[in-house]
Amino acid sequence: MLKQRIATAIVLLIGLIAMTTSLGLEAFSAVTGALVLIGAWEWAAFASLGSNSRLAFVGTLALSITVLWFALGLAGNNGYDASFALGFSLLGALFWALMFGAIVSFPESTEAWNDKSRISVMGMLSLLGTWVGLVTLKALLPSGALVIMLIIMVAAVDVGAFFTGKLFGKRKLAPALSPNKTWEGVWGGVALNLIVSLAFALLLDKYVQAFAAIDYAIFAALALIVAFFSVVGDLAESMLKRNRELKDSGSILPGHGGLLDRIDGLMAATPICVAVLILLLGGV
Repeated sequence: MLKQRIATAIVLLIGLIAMTTSLGLEAFSAVTGALVLIGAWEWAAFASLGSNSRLAFVGTLALSITVLWFALGLAGNNGYDASFALGFSLLGALFWALMFGAIVSFPESTEAWNDKSRISVMGMLSLLGTWVGLVTLKALLPSGALVIMLIIMVAAVDVGAFFTGKLFGKRKLAPALSPNKTWEGVWGGVALNLIVSLAFALLLDKYVQAFAAIDYAIFAALALIVAFFSVVGDLAESMLKRNRELKDSGSILPGHGGLLDRIDGLMAATPICVAVLILLLGGV
């Protein structure tokens, strides 16, 4: 099982790097939009939507992406609207902060959010926030380096948490949601992500724009924030799966389950990371 997971992860990483670095902004936006729609199809299972409602949910998300396409300036010649992207990303960060509250109070608060419409709205906000965020990172740096950076940062949290938890894990993080996750694993993920993030800061300092000492401090803080939200995203998906007694969100990725099983942490970390980078780099 572990070998299959690693093989799938390597194929995904190679495909991601090729797509991110070779495609222009509009093509990248279209491809990531298609991936988000796959995620929407899987999210519909969390809300127990029937076939027609599932199609309607995916269609609504597709329409929303189209509207955002114009709102962000992807269809015109006026340039990318970083101010709109910043506002949308801050809204997404607020949403995930509220999701943290739902996780902490699970399962006592289940009745407050557990119906089809609310779970569907949660899906719309999380998936649209991910799409806007990834497209914005591509617009900020057309080489795609920021997209790859964020994905590697989130992966570092997962990898550090997995191996540290295996070796030293004793104190359970959230046994009601994910019995295998431990506090020791979380701190291992935070440590590895901090190292990776500071390495990226050095590269940005050298190749993009000069960084002051405060910028490095901001990047260190960003590493902690990304790690926190990555764990929140992971636990939020576990909460939704537990709620519907699902093992995985789907079966599209061998060894990993569904697409959402692979990008749950990324969805939560993207909005806040994008907001910080827009402010740090001064827009598009």
